[in-house]
Amino acid sequence: MIPAEKADRMEIKMQDFPEPNYNVHAFYYVWYGNPQFDGKYVHWDHPLLPHWDPKVASGYPTGRHQPPDDIGANFYPALGPYSSRDPSVLEEHMRQLRIADVGVLAVSWYPRSMNDDNGEEVDNLLPLVLDAADKYQLKVVFHIEPYKGRDAANMRENIKYIMERYGNHPAFYRYKTSTGKFLPLYYIYDSYLQTPDVWAQLLKPNGISTIRNTLYDGIFIALLVEERHKKDIQTAGFDGLYTYFATNGFTYGSSHHNWKSIKTFCDYNDLVFIPSVGPGYIDTSIRPWNSQNTRNRINGKYYETSFNAAVEARPQIISITSFNEWHEGTQIEEAIPKTWGKTVYLDYLPHKPTVYLEVTQKWARKYSEEQKKWLE
Repeated sequence: MIPAEKADRMEIKMQDFPEPNYNVHAFYYVWYGNPQFDGKYVHWDHPLLPHWDPKVASGYPTGRHQPPDDIGANFYPALGPYSSRDPSVLEEHMRQLRIADVGVLAVSWYPRSMNDDNGEEVDNLLPLVLDAADKYQLKVVFHIEPYKGRDAANMRENIKYIMERYGNHPAFYRYKTSTGKFLPLYYIYDSYLQTPDVWAQLLKPNGISTIRNTLYDGIFIALLVEERHKKDIQTAGFDGLYTYFATNGFTYGSSHHNWKSIKTFCDYNDLVFIPSVGPGYIDTSIRPWNSQNTRNRINGKYYETSFNAAVEARPQIISITSFNEWHEGTQIEEAIPKTWGKTVYLDYLPHKPTVYLEVTQKWARKYSEEQKKWLE
């Protein structure tokens, strides 16, 4: 919990914040828990995941992290191992997002009574998140995870549920399409796990489970990983694509040098392009064998390079990976230096804990200025 006197100091003065930029979205995770709010630690106690090759796996440690001092992350949050249900944490997160000039949170979502392998149900937190966002003039979109058995028919049911349950909330985000309609936007994580013909049942006007031209229509954004996915995304009937990974060079989609040509492809096919920028990547606290994918933050330079590449591609929206995916070290949320036994957590020194929020604000403004020029 945040002490009462700090909570008082945080009383909202909207004029103290930059205008939220609704074309800047941040991936936001609500899967964290602690004993005070959840009766136990959730996600901070992440297991060390074994390598798929048993020979390699045998050379690395196994087991679970043991919070509060030992957490499943290489950095340590300024708020400690918090609960996503803690109202004062939600409030502080919204404040940090406003400092960063972010306008939209893309909340990682599983359908009711479903969750990821290491977490609890998240849908029941959505009302809290939407209310907290609204208080800070922020908007919320759904980042739909690859839940078990995902197909066109249950996706339609889930979209219907989202619209009926949350669609009238003032913080529910709608995107203005080229035809002037305002439609909800959905990020579909690991969309390639379902074949284009499955998605076409939902996304093509003549599909058996179509949402097109119904009350449940929306802007559906697929994950682009490999180059061949571009054609699949188009055939499936998606409205756009995003790249998610904060690891330049890890995939075709996450490689900055491909963004301009991806944008050309999107323009030609009337798709929304949403590159994902990130401050760095390190997940060796949960995947100890994965150091080849680490991307050093270089004191903020990696993030600036990433943002610059995105702005140069002239996209409609820029997404940030992430506000608080601590396991993969992509967070822009405030982190603090911490040592525990032999463990020395990474930190943002020599900069302040707010440095990545400030860099985000700088680039969100630059992006906004550039976008005005393109649209003139």
